[in-house]
Amino acid sequence: MSKAFMKETDNDDEADEIESSSVALKNYMTPSGFAALQAELKHLQREERPKVVEIVAWAAGNGDRSENGDYIYGKKRLREIDRRLRYLGKALRTAELVDPKRQQGLDKVFFGATVTYATSDGTEHRVMLVGLDEADLKQSKISWISPIAKALMKSQVGDVVEFRTPSGSETLEVLHIKYKLD
Repeated sequence: MSKAFMKETDNDDEADEIESSSVALKNYMTPSGFAALQAELKHLQREERPKVVEIVAWAAGNGDRSENGDYIYGKKRLREIDRRLRYLGKALRTAELVDPKRQQGLDKVFFGATVTYATSDGTEHRVMLVGLDEADLKQSKISWISPIAKALMKSQVGDVVEFRTPSGSETLEVLHIKYKLD
């Protein structure tokens, strides 16, 4: 059978289902997270995809495509870009913007809050509760549906909350709550 009629990877559809499953939840997003996704979408559409299309067209013109690395890699990269574009489009269409400026009850932890808390051993941590697509542990941004975020939700400064970890129950004391209001 010709390669043109064969599915190149078996897990492409599975990856789309996994990516779209996170969009099925309420897709809350901060304005900065929404802007970042829009910027990524624009970059992929206007810069990266056209470059890859140009490379694939050039490689296709070189003859035999079965052993042409530029062609094979380019086609694979195009599929990755297209999959990401579909995901970003869905995420942006279903996004519900939650602006911390409009948040009421700034003395409690809600979506968009930056929370400083202490663990039972006295270690302090600072996290910001953000949307699924914005979560980045390196920047101390955690998803609003993570176990810690769920435990902290609706708590106030001075509250001691408990959440379950694989190693048992952990207690956290809320030390400070701040909303980015600029």
